[in-house]
Amino acid sequence: MKKRFVGCIYLWQEHAVKNLNDLTVIETPPLRLAKYYDEQGVDELILFDLSKGDTEHEAALDLIKEICASVECDCIGAGNIKRMEDVKKLIYAGCKKVILNYELQSNVELTKEVSQKFGKDKMLACFGKVESIFDNLNTANEYLSGLVLLNPHIIREVGEITKLPAYVFINQIQLNKLIEIAQLENVSGITGNTINDNVKEIGSLKDLCKQNGIEVEMLEPAIPWADLKKNADGLIPVVVQDYQTLEVLMVAYMNEQAYIDTHKTGKMHYYSRSRQSQWLKGETSGHFQYVKSLTTDCDMDTILAKVHQIGVACHTGARSCFFNEISKKEYEAVENPLQVFEDVFSVIKDRKIHPKEGSYTNYLFDKGIDKILKKLGEEATEIVIAAKNPNPNEIKYEISDFLYHCMVLMAEKNVTWEEITRELANR
Repeated sequence: MKKRFVGCIYLWQEHAVKNLNDLTVIETPPLRLAKYYDEQGVDELILFDLSKGDTEHEAALDLIKEICASVECDCIGAGNIKRMEDVKKLIYAGCKKVILNYELQSNVELTKEVSQKFGKDKMLACFGKVESIFDNLNTANEYLSGLVLLNPHIIREVGEITKLPAYVFINQIQLNKLIEIAQLENVSGITGNTINDNVKEIGSLKDLCKQNGIEVEMLEPAIPWADLKKNADGLIPVVVQDYQTLEVLMVAYMNEQAYIDTHKTGKMHYYSRSRQSQWLKGETSGHFQYVKSLTTDCDMDTILAKVHQIGVACHTGARSCFFNEISKKEYEAVENPLQVFEDVFSVIKDRKIHPKEGSYTNYLFDKGIDKILKKLGEEATEIVIAAKNPNPNEIKYEISDFLYHCMVLMAEKNVTWEEITRELANR
């Protein structure tokens, strides 16, 4: 089991505060802190909603949604869970997992329902007393995928009664003790202020774990640098591609240190031939490239990197470095489906911001949500009718109409295709 180092952000009145018991504000807006933790290499983020009342709760959910959409690491939602609807909202906001508070019997009683609805793999439970898990052991073993221990002193006792993996909250601890805890079989991750306060040392902590035979979340190259064929300068070219759209973003070069640093951090590093120095893509601009995969060609002299590009890839401000057309022959391109959706959706969103006289899209926005929903319902009915027609072209046209009106609704409700495709992928 690979051990994880997990950051924590405690949300209270739209601020990030010190911890569960100390509401001292440490960062506003919390998104800035989330991005910082993400850039430092935490494996996951736990987002605690400490709000009181429905208004504060909705504001916290908006923050959680914004954080989930903006960071590369997975987020885990926790706090203010009273009913299944609260679990659903956290998952729909983008959280990969949700933590139920097993100090509350009402949360224990929710376990079976939410686990069957959203999947056991998304359900965790937190507690600070062994009795909380001992009294609910059958429910936990059947419907949870893991535990979150708020008290590090109960690790071994919990490990004796259940095989469920556990994240452990630790506030301050000596380094040798931290390694000792990470070595325990039932510990899947370390979290709490000991991670928050030492987030800059995540890389060093992982190196130390590896030296002690502890598996950690880190990219491991299947092909060593020595096996790659370098050019006369000892470099290898890297073609960089968006992992979703497959758009070619840029070409750069790596030396051995860049190869090592890319695997160690999960962010693309290169060697600048002009400056004769290493560089981390995004270090000054914030436009990081998070590694999704690295592949070499048949000759092993070129690397193809598929990345999650933050912002733009080109120093000119363009999305891709490839925009200077040399020549072009007319042809009918096979469109990338996701890119088509994104292009049409971009036009719809632009109409909302910059209305155009005579635009049907602006007519729908002007009439409001009820008109949009009415049209969506009508188009759904047209699909049903068209499906009974033997001509397949008719259903093609009706589905296109439906998807267009669906995108108008998405623009109206500020939902993106990325969120939709992520949700579909999760299912």
